[in-house]
Amino acid sequence: MQLHKSYLFCFYFVIPVISLLQSCTKINDSTTLGNGLIPPVDNIFTFETVLSTETDNFILPDSTRVLSSDLMALGYISQDDVFGQVKADGYFSILPPNNMIYPFYQRDSLIAVDSVILSLSYQGVYGDTNSTSRLRVFEISQQAGYTDTTLYRYDHPDFLISPMELGSKTFTLKRLKDTVTVIRRRDTTKLVNVIRIPLDNAFGVRLTNYDTSATSNGGYRSDSIFKKLFRGFAIKTDQTGNGLTYINASDANTKLIVYYRVRKNGSLDTTFTQFFQGRTTQANLVKRTPGGEWAAYLTNNQPRDDKVFIASTPGSFATITIPGLDTLSNVIVHRAELIATPLPTPQQSFFTFPQRLLVDRINSRGDTALTFDLDMGIRDNYGTFAYDHSRFGGNLLSDSTYRFELTRYVQKIVTNDSANYKLRVYAPGRTNLFSPLYRYWGAVYVNDLVAYGRTVIAGGNYLNPSKRLRLRIIYSKP
Repeated sequence: MQLHKSYLFCFYFVIPVISLLQSCTKINDSTTLGNGLIPPVDNIFTFETVLSTETDNFILPDSTRVLSSDLMALGYISQDDVFGQVKADGYFSILPPNNMIYPFYQRDSLIAVDSVILSLSYQGVYGDTNSTSRLRVFEISQQAGYTDTTLYRYDHPDFLISPMELGSKTFTLKRLKDTVTVIRRRDTTKLVNVIRIPLDNAFGVRLTNYDTSATSNGGYRSDSIFKKLFRGFAIKTDQTGNGLTYINASDANTKLIVYYRVRKNGSLDTTFTQFFQGRTTQANLVKRTPGGEWAAYLTNNQPRDDKVFIASTPGSFATITIPGLDTLSNVIVHRAELIATPLPTPQQSFFTFPQRLLVDRINSRGDTALTFDLDMGIRDNYGTFAYDHSRFGGNLLSDSTYRFELTRYVQKIVTNDSANYKLRVYAPGRTNLFSPLYRYWGAVYVNDLVAYGRTVIAGGNYLNPSKRLRLRIIYSKP
């Protein structure tokens, strides 16, 4: 009889305790998000629900300004069958090596200018690498209003240029990684990661005619006089090709090189002088023209789109509403993640995904975008906000989904501590967001390259429910 009682004690007390302990153990989930203690869904203590979303497509009214450290996009995407066209032109200035010093040895010893080369520091490409691009170099007009101390927006209107072309270069994108061999008389140099554009020798002769005098021709007396004589380069792209080239205008490999001959110590000598960008700003005017399926969705007058079109800056965004959050009861949220599934598209082998996506929230007036401070792990970084994207999400995962951690945000909604905001998904380079935690605006850095990447995501009304943009919640009852 005593044995029977002991057995009953073990059955009714020990077994439930073991079950309770097991329900609180850490599990290996298929995502890298929410690496905390997430109990398994057993539909007794812990439950799972999936909330539907409503999605709508828009053009992003982007106000991003180009920094001197940004890589510059050049080229033309003529035929993206899903998203349309992209055109990217660049503007930057150069400065003499030194002030008050004539840079071409001695003026009376100059024999001739042999060649003039604009060298651009090559950083990478996006698009069809088998396509051909043509870059044309012009001079920025003195009446253009361009200054090298202003931070210009990507959507700034074209600057006025002088009509005379200084030079041009046609190249196949996949050949830009090839070694360039430069032969100068008895010297041979091998260069990599540069685009060398030959310019008219007359431009080099013009530079040799400036001096260090306190006159309007004294370009080498001060930077301000030089800028009045030469405002800078405009690099314009022909509307051919199907890809973008990225250069670094502030890198040492971006420079103007003037090769010339002088008489030195009674002998003929071949040498060169280099002009660099210096500590100046730049302009990168990138224009995206919607086309294909994206253009059709922008004008379909349907507030609940079955597909979401995301093109990186300057590009697009989609709004996401989750009506089911308004009626979700007061529960303990163990995990809430927004799941987005990319769809296959034509040309995706070379028009690849953006580097990273971002989700933020928009207030009821539509004039303020806010961070998810706790879910993002927002940190104040001297006027900008850093965040943990490996924790919050935004990278394409191995299961071909994007997942965004919204656990704390959803928990605040169900406990009536937060409104159910309209969300926004997009692929910005930099974006200015308001942090409720720090109570001020700051720049959030997301992607490095302008106009790099696009993707189509299954929207809230997509035909296949397993691919729809949705909010997955694992919860338990208090």
